[in-house]
Amino acid sequence: MDILKVAIVGGGTAGWLAANHLGLVGVDNKQLSITLIESPDIPTVGVGEGTVPAIRQSLKKFGISEAEFITRCDATFKQSIKFVNWLDKDSHGDNNFYHHLFDMPPVMGKELTQKWLANKYRAYAENISPQHAVCEAYKAPKNISDVEYSGSLGYAYHLNAAKFADLLAENAKTRFGVNHLKANVEQVILGNEGEIKSLVTDSHGSLDFDFYIDCSGFASLLIDKALKVPFNNKAEQLFVDKAVVVQVPTLADEKIPPFTISTAHQAGWIWDIALSTRRGVGFVYSSQYMDDETAVKKLDTYLNGQLSAHQFRTIPMTVGYRARSWEKNCVALGLAQGFLEPLEATSILLTDFAAGFLASRFPRSTQQLTSMSSRFNQVMEYAWERVVDFIKLHYCLSDRTDSQFWIDNRDPATMSDELKQRLALWHNFVPNREDFFSKFEVFDLENYLYVLYGMHFSTQETTEMNAELTEQENYQKRLIQVTKQLVDNLPEQRPLLEKIKMYGLQTV
Repeated sequence: MDILKVAIVGGGTAGWLAANHLGLVGVDNKQLSITLIESPDIPTVGVGEGTVPAIRQSLKKFGISEAEFITRCDATFKQSIKFVNWLDKDSHGDNNFYHHLFDMPPVMGKELTQKWLANKYRAYAENISPQHAVCEAYKAPKNISDVEYSGSLGYAYHLNAAKFADLLAENAKTRFGVNHLKANVEQVILGNEGEIKSLVTDSHGSLDFDFYIDCSGFASLLIDKALKVPFNNKAEQLFVDKAVVVQVPTLADEKIPPFTISTAHQAGWIWDIALSTRRGVGFVYSSQYMDDETAVKKLDTYLNGQLSAHQFRTIPMTVGYRARSWEKNCVALGLAQGFLEPLEATSILLTDFAAGFLASRFPRSTQQLTSMSSRFNQVMEYAWERVVDFIKLHYCLSDRTDSQFWIDNRDPATMSDELKQRLALWHNFVPNREDFFSKFEVFDLENYLYVLYGMHFSTQETTEMNAELTEQENYQKRLIQVTKQLVDNLPEQRPLLEKIKMYGLQTV
């Protein structure tokens, strides 16, 4: 049986990302029909407002103009996550910080790290990339003269999640012909083999499709409620399970940080994301170590006593992922597939990754489902587990002792065997490319280096050859020159964003 009719259940960022990725498949397969069914009654979560650089490639593939995206979604440039107070204040100073940069210099790696280990006179990221200084100067990663989706440095975006979903929806419908139905799914009918046969809706009756994509968020209408796929809970490794979220207006002349600010506290951390007109702030915490009332009080303190002037809400977070993302003729994406706390903007990242991977090998007949689902599930399980490790890395490396939350996070029993093995290896050897043997490592060598040595991880020094030392010294000289040029010549965010909205960006 050919797969010709596809249903995406749920809208929001996940549903419309899936619609665009599959819409690209439909360009080569004119018989493929895609319908997105969105409930008119269920609001989207709407707080996933940070991305990673890979989103640029997806937007470009979808045919969305970067200038239009920036204008429509109140987007700002994100070059880093700035981690504040993730280390002990007594040992490293109050407001200690490091940058997990998005710039990936081609010379970055073992040799430069060894040089830094021998002489830690400045921050690790500052020793590696000019982007550290650019971020601290509050400069953008590109100029108005740069072509779309390119710049002097690597970057992603902060964005308005609701407006982003609207833009993706418009693109999927107009460019790829995706059908859009407003309806509530009231019942899921299964076939004789346990596959999904049809959906019963409140306003469009019974609807039959060949393939289903569950983007129904935490409700997981298809993968959980209908197909009963179990959930791999990761609460024993990642402790945070709640967030108090709020949006705070910004002044028209206020500088816009080109990074997410992630500030650690006694039982979790706070995100602070600046858009062009407002900040999105979330107080992420573990209910095992902090009660709700204390969390609200501490967020109020962070906002200088202004929390009561704004609407805020508490969001529960069940941390983990489905044991199988692809079951029978159904694939779960977005929050229906799983959720890990938003520390490294993993929600949109994993959704975009999974949707792109599905689209690259989308089945054309039901005979392909068994073999393709097995491969998809294997890849997604590996990707999720390594992301769990990367998030856990931030906690287990911290030397904070001001609460049991941080002490318990260093317990080896809360780490995977893979993470423990890697850390043991890296105590003796600087990480290298061979340590990341799968292309399905969502976070790669450079990401680990920024976090490991941003948090002063201890690696044994090795003797360096004179030729290597000379090469490093030459690089450091060039780095100083390039850094000065970029800091001097790159614009601040707000003026650049205003120019982009007025004049656009160059296209290739």
